[in-house]
Amino acid sequence: MDNFPGETLYAVKANDSPKAVAALFNAGIRHFDVASATEVRAIADLPGAVMHIMHPVKSRKFIAEAYFDYGVRTFSLDSDSELDKILAVTGNAKDLTLVVRVACPSTYSEISLEGKFGAPWSEAPGLIRRARQNSNMLGVSFHAGSQMMCPVGYGQVLRTVSQQIVRAATLVDIVDVGGGFPSRYPGMEPPALDAYMDEIRGAFDKMAVGYTCQLWCEPGRALVAEAESVIVRVDARRGDTLYVNDGAFGTLYDAAHCKWVFPTRAYASDGEPMRGREKAFDFYGPTCDSADYLAGPFMLPESIDEGDFIEIGNIGAYGRVMASHFNGCGYYDEVVLEDEPMLSMYGEEAAATSMKAAL
Repeated sequence: MDNFPGETLYAVKANDSPKAVAALFNAGIRHFDVASATEVRAIADLPGAVMHIMHPVKSRKFIAEAYFDYGVRTFSLDSDSELDKILAVTGNAKDLTLVVRVACPSTYSEISLEGKFGAPWSEAPGLIRRARQNSNMLGVSFHAGSQMMCPVGYGQVLRTVSQQIVRAATLVDIVDVGGGFPSRYPGMEPPALDAYMDEIRGAFDKMAVGYTCQLWCEPGRALVAEAESVIVRVDARRGDTLYVNDGAFGTLYDAAHCKWVFPTRAYASDGEPMRGREKAFDFYGPTCDSADYLAGPFMLPESIDEGDFIEIGNIGAYGRVMASHFNGCGYYDEVVLEDEPMLSMYGEEAAATSMKAAL
C-alpha cells in the first residue's frame, strides 16, 4: 500500500482466514477482490469494505445476490455473453463499473494463467467499446500469471493493453494490473518489490489514458504467503523419504502439484530445535493416494526420525484454502504467533531475521 501507485484490492481467494483478513483490514486494506458468494458474505461484515468481483465468469444467481443484496457494483468480464448476462441480471443498471479482462502471456510467471480467461487481441477493442457504452466506470485488466519472477513482464503487458485501448478509441477509467506479485521460497528469489512498482509506474505513465485514470492491483500471494506455517509430524522414515501427516490434499498443494520447495525447520519429539548436518528429504503425505507426494528437496537434519516435527513455512497463500478432508485428514489445531516469517519480501531487516532463524 505504501509503494503501489494506486488502489490495492486483496484477492480473498489466496487466504480467507478471518484472522488474516482482519489483519489486512486493520492495516488499511478496504478494497477486496471476491470471486464467490461465500467470499462476498464474509467481506460484507467489514465496515466500509468495497467489494469487486474480478472473476470473468459468474452465475446469474451470484451476480444478482452481489448486486442487489450486497451493493457490489464492480464486475469483470471477458466476453460479449458475460456482458449480456451482467446487464440482464442487473436490469441494465447505470451504476456499474465494468472491467474488461484481456488475454496476455504468462512468460515470466511460475504458474501460468493463460488460456482460461481474457478477451483475445482480435475481440478486446470491440468489447471495450461496448462495455464503455454500458458502464458508469470502465476498466481494463489482465493477469500475467502467479509468482511473477521478472518485473518487466508487467511493463510489456501494460504496453500491449495501451495499444488495445487506442484501437478501441475510447477512454478508460481504470487500469488493473491484476495479481502475480511474488513471494520468497527456497530456489525462488525474486527481485525486490520496488522493482515491480517502478516498472508498473513507468509503463502506466506512458499509457494512452487520461490523467484521472485509476491504477489497481489484486495481490493475494504477496500479502499472505508469509503469514502461516504448518507443523507436521513424522510418522515414518524410509531412507531419505519421510511420511508426514499433511500433504498434497492439505496445505501443501503447491509443494506437490507445482513442485515448489518451502522453508523447513525440524524439532525433536520433545519440542526442542534439532541441529546437526542436514541432508535432502522428500515427503509422502498421510492419504492412501500415491499422488500425495512432495519431491522437495527439503533440507533437514539427517538424524530426523519418527515422532519428530517439521515446521513448513510460508504456506499462507493457497495453503489453508486448498486443504481438503480427503481420507479423513485435513484437520488442524491453530495457534496465533507474532514471530517473523521464515522468509520475507519486506525489507532487508526482515529477510535477515528470517535467514538467521532458518540457519
